[in-house]
Amino acid sequence: MVPRMILSQIMANLYKGKAIIMLGPRQTGKTTLLNMLEKELNEKPLWLDCDETDVRKRLTDTTSTQLKNLIGNNKTVFIDEAQRVTNIGLTIKLFTDKLKDVQLVVTGSSSLELANKINEPLTGRKFEFIICPLSFAELSNVNGILEENRMLEHRLIYGYYPDVVVNNGSEELILKNLSSSYLYKDIFNLQEVRKPEVIERLLEALALQLGSEVSFNELTQIVQADQETIQKYINLLEQSYVIFRLRSFSRNQRNELKKSRKIYFYDNGIRNAILRTYSPIETRSDKGALWENFLISERYKIQQIYQKSVKTWFWRTKLQQEIDYIEEENNVLNAFEFKWSPKKTAFISKTFRDTYPNHVFQVINRENYSDFVTKHDFVRL
Repeated sequence: MVPRMILSQIMANLYKGKAIIMLGPRQTGKTTLLNMLEKELNEKPLWLDCDETDVRKRLTDTTSTQLKNLIGNNKTVFIDEAQRVTNIGLTIKLFTDKLKDVQLVVTGSSSLELANKINEPLTGRKFEFIICPLSFAELSNVNGILEENRMLEHRLIYGYYPDVVVNNGSEELILKNLSSSYLYKDIFNLQEVRKPEVIERLLEALALQLGSEVSFNELTQIVQADQETIQKYINLLEQSYVIFRLRSFSRNQRNELKKSRKIYFYDNGIRNAILRTYSPIETRSDKGALWENFLISERYKIQQIYQKSVKTWFWRTKLQQEIDYIEEENNVLNAFEFKWSPKKTAFISKTFRDTYPNHVFQVINRENYSDFVTKHDFVRL
């Protein structure tokens, strides 16, 4: 088991009168993380596995008295796969309101059925953590940063899903299974998703547009669905942690693009599996997009690990001036340009430099990227 760095953040927030909610894509190791957490506790927790029919029944439309009878003298309760329980949010609310001396830890495979039902009733009653696929930082802690650097091109193609990482030689088969309907099961189970094939075409289109601005008008023609359906399905894919969007940065300068967005995948391997392409990185015309997706997704992971709340954007003008990625800290804009080749240079545009003088600009390439994807603070290269 690869030690998960987010475990220390979870442990630091135990027994503070709030539920711990762990969300994330399927197969990213949430149950394994519960096992790791159990080993750190002073007493054995009560496990409630919602894959079991009788457990789901006990947690559905229950009362505080019934919950007390269920948990007995246990002071820590794990609810795994909680999204399977109808109205799970109300059950969690009963735990936090009526059983204040009990620490509840909950996992859910996506936010679709879990978070959407608990956001309102659990306001102020939960600490939420996103469990992503494994990260460069976590595997560097295990293998050493030199070895992980050697594995970089492999990771750009096959990604960081735990099952993929630990099963050398079976990556394509595992990714094929992951990128099938299993990964999107939560979406397909929703009544409003009546055409799964539309989501599959949409994912292919988004995979091909990786690193480019996404046009809903263009997607409607490619996917052959109306714009409202496209937007709804993109929201569902984002809520199920398959993709995430990056919005354009603008402080009301006239020539800046204000409503544009780029869409990235949480995992390079899933993106490549959707397109069924695993050719080596040096032979690929999309290596720049894969490098960009890797860096931005790894940056997202490290922010989640350290619970950093950071505003992030890309920047582009109508004159095609652009910056790949921007973060803001203490009113300073940290602007980054991503280049696969260390030989390629990049310069910040005069428009951005003059408009936002309080900035720092850096080029991230495959020789200097490690700090960018392992440290949560801003590193000046």
